[in-house]
Amino acid sequence: MKKLSIVVPCYNEEESVTLFFSTVKEVINKINSDRKVIVPEYIFIDDGSSDDTLKEIKKLNKQFPDVVHYQSFSRNFGKESALFSGLEKSTGDYVVVMDVDLQDPPELLSKMLSLIQNSDYDCVGTIQKERLGQSKLRAFLSSSFYKVVNKVSDVYIEPNARDYRIMTRKFVNEVLALPEFNRFSKGIFSWVGFKTTYITYESQPRVAGKTHWSLQQLFAYSIEGIIDFSDVPLKLATWVGSISFILSILGLIFVIVRALTVGGSAAGWPSLVVIILLVGGIQLFCLGILGQYISKIYLETKHRPIYIVREDA
Repeated sequence: MKKLSIVVPCYNEEESVTLFFSTVKEVINKINSDRKVIVPEYIFIDDGSSDDTLKEIKKLNKQFPDVVHYQSFSRNFGKESALFSGLEKSTGDYVVVMDVDLQDPPELLSKMLSLIQNSDYDCVGTIQKERLGQSKLRAFLSSSFYKVVNKVSDVYIEPNARDYRIMTRKFVNEVLALPEFNRFSKGIFSWVGFKTTYITYESQPRVAGKTHWSLQQLFAYSIEGIIDFSDVPLKLATWVGSISFILSILGLIFVIVRALTVGGSAAGWPSLVVIILLVGGIQLFCLGILGQYISKIYLETKHRPIYIVREDA
């Protein structure tokens, strides 16, 4: 009999916790209806919620102490930290990551379990079609991100892939073996390799609450993903600097030739100012790219923990 760890990151989701548990419990019971094939283990990670999320999780833990476990962070460390924490705490032969808002359909668990148990797949992931209520701008930016990251990175990241996936213990152990502080799980899941397949499903509405991801946060997350898995921005800065240098040499030759053949050059303060601002902008752009990488190195060298646990059960 195999054990399934269900990792559930939570942040201000007090309305969803009980609904999630009851829904997934029904699905697990249905899977085990003919014969008991899986033993569930629920691992809720409270990512420093400011509402009663932890209180709701504790109720479930008190009611099902052998099945429901949790960790509560000392503050909000972000979903990546919560996901890593849940994987570390998991003990199952298989581990599945799910969102508590039920936008990840629990009904897919049966098919995902069947695929990973009856084939040589180490991971079964999911791809969500266009999300309900998603603006055209947000959909365009999401699509553009995957196109860019897959062009500049050596690791292919499946477009629109969700964190919702089931993994073997071997797969999870290799993910946990990567100790980096700056984590981009979608890239890490692809980087470790192993045989992976994907299931596509229709977008589902949230059962309660509202999304905590703003457009600004998603943009910052996208930039982090590109920087974590590619050095192309650094190469771009080098090329931009090289082109700027070549153009300046050509400009210098033009000025000298013009002075020798035609005479003094015409005065042009506005054009001079524009050129100075252009060159200065290029320099700042390149320094900004370099600064992003240096900041990542700085955070890594501090060796700070990815998260801090306030309560554990």
